[in-house]
Amino acid sequence: MLVIGEEKPINKFKESLLNNNTFSVTWELVPGRGAHEKLQEDAIKLAAQAAQDGRIHAITITDNPGGKPALSATYLGLEILKLGIEPLVHFTCKDKNRNQIESELYAMDRAGIRNLLVMTGDYPTSGFKGRPKPVFDLDSVHVMNLIASMNKGLEIREPKGITNHQPSDFLAGNAVSPFKATEAELLVQYYKLKKKITNGASFIVTQLGFDARKFHEVLQISKSYSYNIPVIGNIYILPFGAGKMMNSNQLPGSVVTDKLLAELDQERTAEDKGVGARLLRAAKMYAFMKGMGFDGVHLGGHNIKYEQVKYIIDKGEELSADWMKIIPEFDYPQPNGFYLFEKDPNTGLNTHKPVNRTSLPADHPVGFNHRLMRFIHHLFFTPDKNLFPAMSSCYAGHKNPSKYTFEHILKVIGNDCQDCGDCALLDMAYLCPMSGCPKNQRNGACGGSHNGWCEVFPNEKKCIWVKAYSILKAYNEEEKLETLYVPPVNWDLYQTSAWYNYYTGRDHSAAVKK
Repeated sequence: MLVIGEEKPINKFKESLLNNNTFSVTWELVPGRGAHEKLQEDAIKLAAQAAQDGRIHAITITDNPGGKPALSATYLGLEILKLGIEPLVHFTCKDKNRNQIESELYAMDRAGIRNLLVMTGDYPTSGFKGRPKPVFDLDSVHVMNLIASMNKGLEIREPKGITNHQPSDFLAGNAVSPFKATEAELLVQYYKLKKKITNGASFIVTQLGFDARKFHEVLQISKSYSYNIPVIGNIYILPFGAGKMMNSNQLPGSVVTDKLLAELDQERTAEDKGVGARLLRAAKMYAFMKGMGFDGVHLGGHNIKYEQVKYIIDKGEELSADWMKIIPEFDYPQPNGFYLFEKDPNTGLNTHKPVNRTSLPADHPVGFNHRLMRFIHHLFFTPDKNLFPAMSSCYAGHKNPSKYTFEHILKVIGNDCQDCGDCALLDMAYLCPMSGCPKNQRNGACGGSHNGWCEVFPNEKKCIWVKAYSILKAYNEEEKLETLYVPPVNWDLYQTSAWYNYYTGRDHSAAVKK
């Protein structure tokens, strides 16, 4: 525990990212369900080995992966910190409301846990006597905004006035998935990435995939958003079983193509059941990532021994001098997969020339509901134009109506309105993130979609952010999604008239109208 005035110990993970001569290496451990089971004891033993050896700059700890309960990543981080190695805690939004998120951040700050990988999180799938209720009160952009505020000294408004907390010292980063097959699905990932960086991301970690061009692409786009932000490549030591699950989209956000799965199937017939081949593949990924200009790698995999981690690092360093020769081995495009930049035939990677997206077919059509909503917005909801002044006058000086049946029926028919009262329809192509997205993402898509389909309803329901991008592209307005920040819902407004809240400046749109 840190005491006010006490000098904080050096954050070795942060130093590894800031030092141009250091290639940062993190290793992922999965705590699993339980408190005193073999999995938790093994995790501590492995972390102790890493701490003693010194090649690993941080131990990353998953937060209820797969939407299932597990030992608290924060608590395990405390134990790992005592071993003399930095924990990098996965911090997700799926199980905690904003107050619990803030409380847990206070606890970590007090305990000296400083490194966070902030993510949306997998949709909850199972728990005690059934599936739990998902929370998703804040999205990852909101959490980054909160952490940035805490690092400056969180401003608290109280009846007696404004106070500021002592500044925290978090190094918080985010994930991004370049491994998306369609234009809309990929661009909304990058648009959200820009919001994460704008709201204080200190580093970026890629999602799980094996296509070298995609790794190169995310490096290009992240550097275009911020020349200084470190980018960490994700390396998963991939056996056939896990590859088969990823190939069939059973692990949302992870991409294994048919070509790669066939290679894994062949490799497992070897005497060592493919262990050597997958360790060498991981070492080659380490090599080309270091050669490309990544700032580090994130190592993950099931039942990995520390000796295998050392092999990947040592072999990767050895191969990195000739990394360009490795690139052809990682040519794993998805069927009709979209790339943001044109391919360089000489290197197998990307040129700096963006593809021409203007003539590409839309991932989702512009429907009647959008055209109608667009007309209504122009007529009634455009500040200081058309009927906006008259509508504002109608609501001015009155209380929020207890009954707003006409408004409610219209929005239920058009958007399955959930009555949050802090409406985001005007922000995202007249689509509702509260009813249309199971994770209530107000600032961009999560990383779990597949071929444009929602993670929770694959092949049934299109990702709402894919829809929004496609609709806005028809009007050359898709880049609005890149910059617009939508605050979290103010639940004081729940089950009140959103029209009243909009016209009287009670909802989040007040600043936009100004």
